[in-house]
Amino acid sequence: MNLTYEAIDTSGRSVRDLIEAATVKAAVEQLRQRGLMVTNIETASEKDVERRARAAQQAATGVKLPLKQLVLVTRQMAMLLSSGSAVVPALSAIARQLKEPEHAHLLQQLRRDVEEGLTLTEAMARCPRTFDSFYCAVVAAGESSATLPQMFERLGGIVGKRRAIRNKVIAAMAYPALLVGLSVAIINVLIFFVLPRFGDMFSSLGVPVPVTTEIMLALGEGLTDHWVVVVGALIAIAGGVSGLIFTSAGRQFIANIQIRLPVVGSLASGLIQGQLFRTLGMLLESRVGVLEALELARGTTTNARFADLFDSLDTAITSGNSLSDALEDSGLIDPAICQAVRTGEDSGNLGGAISYVADVLDEDNTELVNTVTRLLEPVIIIIMGAVVGVVAVSLFMPLFDITSMVN
Repeated sequence: MNLTYEAIDTSGRSVRDLIEAATVKAAVEQLRQRGLMVTNIETASEKDVERRARAAQQAATGVKLPLKQLVLVTRQMAMLLSSGSAVVPALSAIARQLKEPEHAHLLQQLRRDVEEGLTLTEAMARCPRTFDSFYCAVVAAGESSATLPQMFERLGGIVGKRRAIRNKVIAAMAYPALLVGLSVAIINVLIFFVLPRFGDMFSSLGVPVPVTTEIMLALGEGLTDHWVVVVGALIAIAGGVSGLIFTSAGRQFIANIQIRLPVVGSLASGLIQGQLFRTLGMLLESRVGVLEALELARGTTTNARFADLFDSLDTAITSGNSLSDALEDSGLIDPAICQAVRTGEDSGNLGGAISYVADVLDEDNTELVNTVTRLLEPVIIIIMGAVVGVVAVSLFMPLFDITSMVN
């Protein structure tokens, strides 16, 4: 039954909402466990229920489950469905385990949509921020072939690998980022605190200074006198970076430019290919058609060169040509990978061959990330040492001149 309640939360604020429970007593107990003190509870009207349903649908549409939570939900769905549970009880059980209210609301909304007659795929399609087209396609394949537990198990593996790769990249970049932050801090201390004091000392002594020292002192004086401009420029740069990261046009620009950079391009291309082949292999093994799988896999990247690759693959398959030949003609894919795909086509196990290629690419990408970070660390240390060394030499050379003059 649906009940409307009024309660007071732990901060003393009044709360009015709708709750679904078997009895009034059960509803009060649920609210008490949430830390709410109920002041009034009564049966909800149809209008309240409809209003709440619309609000819940809108809220669920805007919610995005973090990758960690998505892995948890997917694996628990696989476990519960494999043990014989139906979809609705499984969604309810998982929703009760989620700590964040908006995450629980998302699962509850999925449950309500399924209870109202929608398929699980249609319900998930209403929440595109969490369940993308690839995820929904695999679930749809599971529903149509009555293999939903197996599909969720596969999804748990692929989403888990996606999270593992992301965590490895973040962990590998943590130390270089720390070095960059330390370098910036040291340079700021030298410019804003050390240089002005040495400049005042040299001026009072009337000591001639080398050109490098003059440049350093002028730089420190200029930055100190015009720090407002410097801060404004940094804010503008931060705004520009945010615009690139958090807008679709900016992400498109980054996706197009990163693959053309010397070292970053190889890493970006490898990560894109790994995700591309993982998605294709998963879909083909789920008995999704090749053209449909290519269309769904297109969403794995916004890079213009790979978008052109998808166009050429569509054209090749439509014309009756092989997928491996189209991959080889693109020039983006390694010949060994193309040969593995060709072998899969010849043996009738294209999905398995592409999934194997994805496993190999994941291993190569992990090694490449580790190699790049190992190269970055000494480069950053050398640059930091060179900057500090130039500043130190520029400041201490006049001191050596003073010492020689005194002697």
